[in-house]
Amino acid sequence: MKKILVANRGEIALRVMKSAKEMGIKTVAVFSEADRNSPHVRYADEAVCIGPASSKESYLRRDKIVEVAKMLGVEGIHPGYGFLSENAVFAKLVEENGITFIGPTPEAIEVMGSKLAAKEAAKKFDIPMVPGSEGAITDIPEAKLLADKIGYPILIKASAGGGGKGMRVVNAAAEFEEQMQRAQSEALSAFGDGSVFIEKYVGSPKHIEVQVLGDNYGNIVYLFERECSIQRRHQKVIEEAPSSCLTPEKRKAIGEAAVKVAQSCAYIGAGTVEFLVDEALNFYFLEMNTRLQVEHPVTEMITGIDLVKEQIKVARGEKLSFTQDDLVMRGHAIELRVYAEDPMNNFLPDIGRLEQYKKPEGPGVRVDDGYEEGMDIPIYYDPMLAKLVAYGKDRGEAIERLVRAIDDYKIVGVKNTLRFGKFVLRHPDFISGQFDTNFVAKNYKPEYLKVEQDDEMEIAALISSHIYEGKKSTPNGVATKAAAGKSNWVKNRSSYR
Repeated sequence: MKKILVANRGEIALRVMKSAKEMGIKTVAVFSEADRNSPHVRYADEAVCIGPASSKESYLRRDKIVEVAKMLGVEGIHPGYGFLSENAVFAKLVEENGITFIGPTPEAIEVMGSKLAAKEAAKKFDIPMVPGSEGAITDIPEAKLLADKIGYPILIKASAGGGGKGMRVVNAAAEFEEQMQRAQSEALSAFGDGSVFIEKYVGSPKHIEVQVLGDNYGNIVYLFERECSIQRRHQKVIEEAPSSCLTPEKRKAIGEAAVKVAQSCAYIGAGTVEFLVDEALNFYFLEMNTRLQVEHPVTEMITGIDLVKEQIKVARGEKLSFTQDDLVMRGHAIELRVYAEDPMNNFLPDIGRLEQYKKPEGPGVRVDDGYEEGMDIPIYYDPMLAKLVAYGKDRGEAIERLVRAIDDYKIVGVKNTLRFGKFVLRHPDFISGQFDTNFVAKNYKPEYLKVEQDDEMEIAALISSHIYEGKKSTPNGVATKAAAGKSNWVKNRSSYR
């Protein structure tokens, strides 16, 4: 495999290309008109515009992407995550045109792409399941009887999707029909499939996922777990590896369960098996993501394994070069997804120009991004700016390094989630590990950041006033460094962050 096309954009496209380059593989970027000046376009060996800004007219054009790949003699296509990464039709189209899809088989994508089909496959391997319906809901009165049997609260979930769409918590029988209709309507709108199912709602769960990797020879290993419970709107914001709550015995049990799920669909490549974990550390299969995850860097940091390189090696027919016994966890890693969102206004996406953009550096800090100072943040795509990752010898050091990196990260021009991330990292429940997927709802209010922001504005005003007074009191109106350095506000500013 001497040339691959990356069917994606931004930070994940750039991240895949860097690993490919280290392997001596040339890369092709595809891009929309909105991304013409993006770093991933310049980094690639070749780049082709495939359409207007809208995803439907560019990054979701299966036919156009395959056409470009054939035109440029591409041997493999890496889908990244999002867009077409879990599209079985696209994977099959790639293979039918004699190109290697760097990911699982279309059959595995299809099975695990349906939560109902995935549960059916996993059941054969005795994987623990949350009590719920056997299939899609077709009869509302019958579903109400099942909900009564399971016991409220229950959760209605879309079969075909994710990201919290088509999901409703029902606390009482009187709400059931209305919430069912809303969930079905939202699922149909978001995924083109209104199928939903119901299951017992686990009230205070942790969301823990396991990274798996399989080859074409039946070898499947797990690369430990990631804690993904810090979420807003059912979407992850902070992830870490390993989880602080699992014992070595539970870690082994949940890892082996993840391998069984992968075996149930003869999985090839990198994938993630997701579980709900209750307060007693009982775990229940949730779903499988048949692609590379956004949060894969934390696994790479604690294992020393480049997952993209492993994906490519498997895709070109190589056996895994390591066994389960060879895998060892070292240290701790935490990732903050830096979104162009306003955490003081219900995390609504923000757009604008990056007037200032300076990435943090230093020991144990990794930034995966696809933006540069002066670029515009488009409205057409996911609002994630970057993945900020910190690694330490233990969880405490990783937290402190991530806090330091947040303070060093300079983003001006768009609202972002940096200060929200710092709020989480400094919260006693996060530090103790005593948190679940309800952390944001329980502990966060926008006014908490506003108080901090107002304090910083007051400090900045006092600093400006002090410097102005210093200028007036020095010859020719020029303030000296010594004069500015006398300010207690300057010296103590860090205590207000």
